[in-house]
Amino acid sequence: MTMMDIPKKQRYMLRKSAMWAERSTWISRYQDITRYLLPYAGRYFATDRNKGDRVFNNIYDSSATTALDIMTAGMMAGMTSPARPWFRLATPDRDLMEYDPVRTWLHDVTELMRTIYAKSNTYNSLHTMYEELGAFATAASIVEDDFDNVINHKVLTAGEYAVAANDKGVVDTLVREFEMTLIQIVEKFVYGGNPYSTPDWPAVSQQVKNDWDAHRNLDKWIPVIHIIEPRHDRDIRQHDAKNMRFASCYFEPGNDVANDPAGQRFLRESGYRRFPVLAPRWHVRGGDIYGNGPSFRALGDIKQLQQEQLRKGQAIDYQTKPPLQVPAERKNSQVAVLPGGISYIPTNGQNQGVRPLFDVNLDLGALREDIIDVRGRINKCFYADLFLMISQDNRRMPATATEIAERHEEKLLMLGPVLERLHNEMLSPKIDLTFSRIVEAGLLPPPPKELQGVELKVEFVSTLAQAQKMVGIGALDGYIGRVAQIAQGSGDTSVWDKVNRDQAIDMYADMFGVDPSVVVADDKVAIIREDRAQAQSQAQQAAMIPPAAAAARDLSQADTGGKNALTDVLRQFQGYNAQV
Repeated sequence: MTMMDIPKKQRYMLRKSAMWAERSTWISRYQDITRYLLPYAGRYFATDRNKGDRVFNNIYDSSATTALDIMTAGMMAGMTSPARPWFRLATPDRDLMEYDPVRTWLHDVTELMRTIYAKSNTYNSLHTMYEELGAFATAASIVEDDFDNVINHKVLTAGEYAVAANDKGVVDTLVREFEMTLIQIVEKFVYGGNPYSTPDWPAVSQQVKNDWDAHRNLDKWIPVIHIIEPRHDRDIRQHDAKNMRFASCYFEPGNDVANDPAGQRFLRESGYRRFPVLAPRWHVRGGDIYGNGPSFRALGDIKQLQQEQLRKGQAIDYQTKPPLQVPAERKNSQVAVLPGGISYIPTNGQNQGVRPLFDVNLDLGALREDIIDVRGRINKCFYADLFLMISQDNRRMPATATEIAERHEEKLLMLGPVLERLHNEMLSPKIDLTFSRIVEAGLLPPPPKELQGVELKVEFVSTLAQAQKMVGIGALDGYIGRVAQIAQGSGDTSVWDKVNRDQAIDMYADMFGVDPSVVVADDKVAIIREDRAQAQSQAQQAAMIPPAAAAARDLSQADTGGKNALTDVLRQFQGYNAQV
């Protein structure tokens, strides 16, 4: 028996078990992060849903959670801010980009995609993904088609899914286990989201069908498994959903399934042309599938901070309300060691009075200094000091533009590798999925014929992406400045012939992230310069007309004995008897 002879559901259950086992070594770390950093994140059992009783009982100091919030907000504002452009479409051919119809079309499509992101739940989902990345170093979101908003994100949290990667280290498989109510299953898979459609009963369990027919237990939770993976048994000649490149299957994990004796039917079996999952990792080492990130490095400091805050609070209680010892003659001997407790101690007839049971002389000042040191290490792990470098500058003199630029470069050095990974694993695939959905929905404006067969590329122009490009401005400024010095020192302006000034201006616009519509295309610049040259030539010609007219006037007014020179000339051509 080969693997293909095993029923699909059984194959999927086997793969789900293998991926759950592969992920198991990460779960204890995830649970610690949930416990000490982000209690409302993480779902480690299928029943972990709608848990309003998640508490912060293990968090005595919220500094780490606050640092994570700062990093999340900084990444959101720096990479994908809704308030400013953070990407644009382009072509590999820079000359083609200078052609005005191409530039206009690329700009229009970019604006269309930005409108879709603003209308959908994209930005809310991205914020959650940055938080998951900061906490668990791995995030996942399923990008689904949406009739109203074109796309819709379904963000997952740690513990409720597992991923697998191909031989190139690219995530191409996701399995998740969750629960749906009985009525949700029927509405989504039986009626297809339309309550007025004809019901098409898929392979639901017999219990689900019986409960629905009897109209009972409609809010009972039912476990469901969803797997998305490359489809290796597809017929490439077919173009239906069941033969697309990636399979998407929902099913109940139980074996008691109605109308499915062979185990080949699903709640829904469909597919995707592209992998619909965004699964970025903060940092991946070796053959690991799951990422490691800031919270992994900071977890020891986070635990130490909570322990120190607990002990500091206990020390303050002992010092402000210590346990007391009281002569035993007043009551039977008891020992109470809690703050404010009273212990009755035999005194052997000596009147010792009421006094503290023991002395607590903890140096709170030294403890506070150590807490501040731990908080500083946590802030550095989450890059909070970098994102707040300007607002936390307590100097009286404001920072200069040069200093701010240097600080941005410093931030770039710390976050550069992470930005590149997030561009490759999250933002570029997201833009590709959106573009494909626009094409399928018929929303794409007709492209110019020059773009036929041309592969587009994505350029990121966010604040942090521009910081990477700004590093090159120093070299360009230095080159232009040195040429200017040579021209001024030697008095020879011909050295500027070595500088392509138009290209330098285009490079500046690209590094500063200037909107392409602001920069005039090369073909239009050529027309403008040609018109200017013609205007200058006409002006020069017009400037030469007044001297010529004055000479003619002087010639006509010259005295030649009652006749003027002009009439004499005319007579030479017309004869002496001509009437002048």
